[in-house]
Amino acid sequence: MAITRRQFLRRTGLATAGALFGPGLFRSPWLQQAMASTIGDRYFIVLFLDGGNDGLNTVIPVSGGSTIGSGAKGLRALYEDARDNPSTAGGIRILNPLVPTPGANAPAMLDPNTGCQLGFHPGLASLRDMYEDGMVAVLQGCGYPEYNLSHEVSRRIWQRGTPLSALGSGWMGRHLATAGYLGSDIPAVNIGSSVAGEYQQTATSVLVFDRLQDFGFPYDDAYTGDNGAKNAAFTALCTAALANDNPGMQYIGGTGNSTLTATNAYPALHAQYLADRRPWSRRYSGDNPPGLNTSTARGFREIAKVIYGVARGMLPSSLSARFFELANGGYDTHSSQGASETNGGHYRLHAEVADAVKLFYQDLADMASGASMGSGLADLPNKVTVLVWSEFSRRIRQNDSGTDHGSQGPMFVIGGADAINGGVYGNHPNIDPNDASNGIDDDGNSRYSQSNANPQRSTDFRDVYGTIMKHWLGVANPQPLLPLDSDLGYSGPHYWTAANFNLGFLP
Repeated sequence: MAITRRQFLRRTGLATAGALFGPGLFRSPWLQQAMASTIGDRYFIVLFLDGGNDGLNTVIPVSGGSTIGSGAKGLRALYEDARDNPSTAGGIRILNPLVPTPGANAPAMLDPNTGCQLGFHPGLASLRDMYEDGMVAVLQGCGYPEYNLSHEVSRRIWQRGTPLSALGSGWMGRHLATAGYLGSDIPAVNIGSSVAGEYQQTATSVLVFDRLQDFGFPYDDAYTGDNGAKNAAFTALCTAALANDNPGMQYIGGTGNSTLTATNAYPALHAQYLADRRPWSRRYSGDNPPGLNTSTARGFREIAKVIYGVARGMLPSSLSARFFELANGGYDTHSSQGASETNGGHYRLHAEVADAVKLFYQDLADMASGASMGSGLADLPNKVTVLVWSEFSRRIRQNDSGTDHGSQGPMFVIGGADAINGGVYGNHPNIDPNDASNGIDDDGNSRYSQSNANPQRSTDFRDVYGTIMKHWLGVANPQPLLPLDSDLGYSGPHYWTAANFNLGFLP
């Protein structure tokens, strides 16, 4: 049976971004200014909350603190003005946010500017637990200039990391390209059916699959006699492409070879994980005893399988993925959002994500238990960080029973207690309707501001990306990968004209 390259890519799960962008992009001197870097013995995961998570009902003002904006009210009073009490029809006000207990690893969860006590949505109990263990950094007021509230447009802006330019590659893709990964390498795995926007680029391979146990070369099970011939034919095509002088053909040959090797090597990771860790596999998704049984939990289990295999040295270094992406959908809560009730829509979404992340880190800790010092499994929770983001937040003023698209929300960076500096970073968005200068605008959204004179100064999401690049991925100078708005001719306090890649949430 003949197999076209497109069929091969689709059926094996390999997806590359090589066809999407010009191959000369990463030979640009501008991008080459970024220092070659290495993640070392670490892993990085991006978790996307698809639909625009209501950040104002995710990290919530609880009590206390100074007034803001017009000086009339504090954050909790302003929050209660805009969010109806659940005793009324459709009320989504959170009456009982979960306040973490401060400890040796966890500072009090306070808004840095006003001192207002903050708390988590009740569905995030597992995240509250991890915060108390020093494993969660809350990044407040994250956004970008000239916000766009289209799901598709804003998603692409966050994935590219370039709100005001048409640069087509993803922010993580640019990192992989400048870090020196080639077409023959597989540094990244995306859980799903296509390459996530963050990882799009033209230099290296990104492996995509939904379930590792279903991943493999598309042999025809009904006619296995010609498997060897198919394998040899595909190898010959890749070899011929590699021998071509055209860089694009060489890229195709390299990605083809690495994918063919991966189809043989990666299924072993699934088998080894089940052989050694079947009880843990059932905790992600099992019937008896019942596991979490959510798509987010199953996605993290696939990542756990890969990390377990890489840490045990089961793959050659060129195929050992250390970058991952997965997503959870359903956050477009225009109606029936719910408040604290356990069967509410927002509650279920938060519980799904928080419980899955907590189980994943428990799994990593168990993998590391008893591992010899210096081995790949040793201290594994402190080798893995997770970045959580959404394409936008929601407006502070609720509608009938939900919320409309809004400009600024929180991000989270999660990791082992020795890997991150837990706590709250950045200011709560200004939600004061009576603050004509810095409060919510005519559309009901918090204004973006980089003015140091503004007490509710926003956190530009590119400062978060740059801090991760510098302090986790080893990029000495992330600036060429994250161009300033001033590089594009924009100026003033409503644009990102000065980077801060030392936000403090990573050592």
